[in-house]
Amino acid sequence: MSKSPILLWFRRDLRLGDHAALTAACNSGRPVIPLFIHDEVVETHGAAPRFRLGLSVADLAKSLKDKGSRLILRRGKALDVLRDLIDETGAGAVYWSRLYDPDSKARDMDAKAALKDDGIDAKSFAGHVLFEPWTVETKTGGFYKVFTPMWKSVRGSDVPSALPTPGNIPAPDGWPTSDDLDDWQMGAGMQRGADILRTHCTLGETAASHRLGAFMAHRVAGYQKNRDLPAVDGTSGLSENLTYGEISPRSCWHSGWRALNDGKSDAEVFLKELVWREFAYHLAHHTPRIVSDNWKEDWDAFPWNTDERLAEVKAWKQGRTGIQFVDAAMREMYVTGTMHNRGRMIVASYLTKHLLCHWKIGMDWFADCLIDWDPCSNAMGWQWSAGSGPDATPYFRVFNPVTQLDKFDKDRAYAKRWLAEPYKNASDIARSYFDMIPKQWGMSPDDRYPDPIVAVDEGRKRALDAYENRNF
Repeated sequence: MSKSPILLWFRRDLRLGDHAALTAACNSGRPVIPLFIHDEVVETHGAAPRFRLGLSVADLAKSLKDKGSRLILRRGKALDVLRDLIDETGAGAVYWSRLYDPDSKARDMDAKAALKDDGIDAKSFAGHVLFEPWTVETKTGGFYKVFTPMWKSVRGSDVPSALPTPGNIPAPDGWPTSDDLDDWQMGAGMQRGADILRTHCTLGETAASHRLGAFMAHRVAGYQKNRDLPAVDGTSGLSENLTYGEISPRSCWHSGWRALNDGKSDAEVFLKELVWREFAYHLAHHTPRIVSDNWKEDWDAFPWNTDERLAEVKAWKQGRTGIQFVDAAMREMYVTGTMHNRGRMIVASYLTKHLLCHWKIGMDWFADCLIDWDPCSNAMGWQWSAGSGPDATPYFRVFNPVTQLDKFDKDRAYAKRWLAEPYKNASDIARSYFDMIPKQWGMSPDDRYPDPIVAVDEGRKRALDAYENRNF
């Protein structure tokens, strides 16, 4: 067997446990050179996702150092970097974990084909999803376009147990040079908001594992109800960690099943949410247009506004629509990099229906602000809300953000947490929003809270009129 090194290319799998590519490399008996590339895909990331990715890379580097290994950092086009390192180290193989969004797939397919032409053993491994998208089929052999049948299909599937963390990562005789992570300035796009956002991150493999354990021990039993209450700490929060692969979906899946078998029936709702995540990758694999274009092509004729310069769009982004649920959720995202799931549905419905703005405007803003941003889940969520996607909420279902707040935040605890202007003695976290936003927005916690930019009833009527008069 060749003793040439294996380059282990980390991407959205920034952990050591349950890592098939790492396990295979370590089991080969060959030296392993862990690698992260700030490549052409990373270059497209928005401010908050790139900042959060940099934190995760730093945490992985520390974990590898604790194992007597190193994380080599390089910046450039992925294939060029890989070829340069192969020349420098004599590596005979490159291993990585598969991804499913169109940009990553295109990069990986090109790299695999070119490396194989070079005589390099290029291998991709599972690890970012529970079920490879091409292995889940309808009874007629096609892919799933509706979630519930897919859930029923995979619910009883045998998912292999999570792999243990390798005890030893064989090191090469000599290490190639590495970039300095600080030189990449991955938080530059955050401007003055990085320090505040950092305090809201739950970072790294160890913290992700603790987060999963705490959720299963203390909160999963009330998950079905509490996950809809934005003022309650009722969700797992694991989307942040799953995004960067700091925890594997298999670990979450088996933990959920153990809770379910222990009598915590709400754990099944959590398992469904994991499969909803799978549904996004399933669709992106089979219909990659979902991340950039209307999944239902006849929606191309719908008269959405596409001008981001509109005052209404600016007010939506800044959390100054005059609708408390919308504004609270938008500010939560800006400060923490996450947003409660109920809030995501409300702000998406409001933008695409009350304001008649294209879902791409919201998708792109989320892609800049979310630390749990994922290209597949983000696109599917926005198209679901807008009505243009698979298994979507009907366009005529227009969430009323006022009655939704009455239903899910009756005492206004969530609104008071995130909004300073309408309430006396504003919370510190509500005020922190004004310490993060660009100064040119000219906002202050002492401002008068704005009147609604669009009355709820007026916005609903406008949306329904547009739907009824559509040309498709």
